[in-house]
Amino acid sequence: MATIAELGIRYRSGEATPTGVVRAYLERIEALNPQVRAYFTVTRDTALAQAEAAEKRLKAGAPLGLLDGIPLAIKDVICTKGIRTACGSKILEPFVPPYDATVIARLGAAGAIILGKTNMDEFAMGSSTENSAFFPTRNPWDLGRVPGGSSGGSAAAVAADLALGALGSDTGGSIRQPAAFCGTVGLKPTYGRVSRYGLVAFASSLDQIGPFARDVRGAALILQAIAGHDPLDSTSTEVPVPDYTAALGRGIEGLRVGVPAEYFIEGMDPEVEAAVRAAIDVLKGLGARTEKVSLPHTDYALAAYYLIAPAEASSNLARYDGVKYGYRAAGGKDLIQMYGRTRAEGFGAEVKRRIMLGTYALSAGYYEAYYGKAQRVRTLVRRDFQQAFERVDLLVCPTAPSVAFKLGDKEDPLQMYLCDVFTIPVNLAGLPGLSLPGGFTATGLPIGLQLIGKPFDEATLLSAAYAYEQVTPWHTRAPELA
Repeated sequence: MATIAELGIRYRSGEATPTGVVRAYLERIEALNPQVRAYFTVTRDTALAQAEAAEKRLKAGAPLGLLDGIPLAIKDVICTKGIRTACGSKILEPFVPPYDATVIARLGAAGAIILGKTNMDEFAMGSSTENSAFFPTRNPWDLGRVPGGSSGGSAAAVAADLALGALGSDTGGSIRQPAAFCGTVGLKPTYGRVSRYGLVAFASSLDQIGPFARDVRGAALILQAIAGHDPLDSTSTEVPVPDYTAALGRGIEGLRVGVPAEYFIEGMDPEVEAAVRAAIDVLKGLGARTEKVSLPHTDYALAAYYLIAPAEASSNLARYDGVKYGYRAAGGKDLIQMYGRTRAEGFGAEVKRRIMLGTYALSAGYYEAYYGKAQRVRTLVRRDFQQAFERVDLLVCPTAPSVAFKLGDKEDPLQMYLCDVFTIPVNLAGLPGLSLPGGFTATGLPIGLQLIGKPFDEATLLSAAYAYEQVTPWHTRAPELA
């Protein structure tokens, strides 16, 4: 299994060609995707055409892009011109965007090749990719378990070597949690670091696009390609983008690492806690200085999130009415009945649950009691992080309280929501967070280690993650798939 950086070296030496690599990946997808079900759409013709163009650039000696010839997968919540984008929902199944999201345009400029669109929880609402309207995705490490969510298809594609890297979106942990469950690197950038133009909205103040890769350098390369200000996105910031790969070798001697007490809770998997504490010891051995910190409002973050995110979803998803695009139910006697039937048939149970919850929280008489109060709690959560970062450079903690659970195990929505208890506060505060392989259970399931950084300081996160990765073997393991 090559990495993104290794494949780039092979291209330049003539050891490999983009067309040969892409054909090999398409064959592997054809053989293994029926088991893993990571892809919703495979763009064979597009990928081969992009590979041929990359090969011509190589042969001509033209200046190469950052990701030239690198085959990637794209979460099906990101608009791709001429390629259907269903967001895991029946209501958008026939939708084909007439434009590319900014991140897709930037990947194209960097020379990347798109192998296809990956399965996901419907409208990114879920933590297991079981909420897809079409089929569940399976974890490559154990096909009877979930890959996490909502970006489970992207994480599974990278873990199963069905793509060298991928894009996902993270609203409350939807990149980091599946990265942890599938044993990959997953990075949620700072809110505003990467353009959201062309990302189908779930919760607009929380959503952020980010990369999956097999190793930290691969994630850094993808982030380098997609980061930066975009005038098409009003929430995109004009903060300069550093050279992320240049930061990888600088070491972590003297780095101040905070260990939040609230992220080591009763009821979490003992193997997860043991692995994370062992990882903290590794960081200390590399020269980092660790200290305990407190994030006292962590207990309220989950409740605040499940008011803010559904409230924004109820507004964003109102556009799906069967009139302009997407699915339309037959048989409505008037416009109102057509609306009702379309939404009843087009949306799944979890999406309906969140729309109703959000609509209630925004309704007259309840807005201040629920949504307004949740936003004030969000401010307190953000202040907790600000105070912690006055003392430390980054935080280290588990990505999730458990490893991947079995398909169908968490039918209770509240049990599912608790999977994101360690990731949600990062989204509320708009911070960057990274999950990387931090060990394995006795039964061979990956454990995720989460690093949380200061706003727009992805470079420090990547540097610390890279230092840890270089002295541990976890990222070199791969699932065995027949």
